[in-house]
Amino acid sequence: MKIAPIDLPTYAREVLPRTASLWAGKRDFERYVAQTEAIARSGYGRRHFRTIGLYDGETLLASMKRYERTLRFGEHRLRAFGIGAVFTPEELRGRGYASAMLAMNLDAAREDGYDLAYLFSDIRPKFYADLGFTLLPSRAISLRVDGLATPRIEVRRLEDDDWAGVRRCFELCERGRGWGLVRTPLVWEWLRLRMQQGAEHSVGEQTNLVVRRGRGIAAYVLGVRAPEHDAYLLDEFGFADAEAAALVPALLRSAAGDLHRVTGWLPPDGARERLPKASVRKRSDALLMAAGLSRNGERWLHLAATPSSADGVWSTDHI
Repeated sequence: MKIAPIDLPTYAREVLPRTASLWAGKRDFERYVAQTEAIARSGYGRRHFRTIGLYDGETLLASMKRYERTLRFGEHRLRAFGIGAVFTPEELRGRGYASAMLAMNLDAAREDGYDLAYLFSDIRPKFYADLGFTLLPSRAISLRVDGLATPRIEVRRLEDDDWAGVRRCFELCERGRGWGLVRTPLVWEWLRLRMQQGAEHSVGEQTNLVVRRGRGIAAYVLGVRAPEHDAYLLDEFGFADAEAAALVPALLRSAAGDLHRVTGWLPPDGARERLPKASVRKRSDALLMAAGLSRNGERWLHLAATPSSADGVWSTDHI
């Protein structure tokens, strides 16, 4: 058996027809394929995204997606890779092929100088724990809209020219955190493409709002209005300073409109404190798990696994 890249036409032909029922969501098959190809051909995809398979000769036994990222940990920059869409054809399951594929990838990454691997588990987290992954805090938050502050603010839809301001707000918020996934221009491109594709939410309409201050952005919120759930599904928010942070609850209220709840992943440190008290529970899906592959990776993992009042990543970091 060997690990080898799967070229895009082969992946579209041999893997995507089998995985559409799991991960296509509200997209039809043609759109699911086209959007996967668009990710692979994007600037981020060409440099940092791969589809990988475990082969026995010419037979594909299991497959996965691999996303290259950098994680900021204090003064360190850790080489990380994300794992997604782990799949074994039904007729080949129960023979350990996915385990072998993941173990071989981890061994190769460790030898290549990577510091950590991470993934978001939707099913069977014990499967990944048996391979050396640690379950990290993964929680959801729910707020009543009528409990959010209502100062008068002028809110606008996020436009293409606003993304530079959004990025600046994000980077300013990140300065106060001990660790986080680094967003390069290519990562921002990838994030925006996935948002345009609507790949992360099976219902709702993308509703991204900003509050302007002069020519810049004071605060922003990214998410989806989902009347089906009577909720605004929050993906991320950011702000330029403490004065702008005070506008976030009102910005969320504007995004929710006539809906009654704001729900989403529990925000990271520095952002969680900007929201009022809310209902918090453990998530049942997209559970963040990670494996340390170096001394610094293990040190980061110990910190990331330490209980706190906030989680480590935004849902926009999901793969």
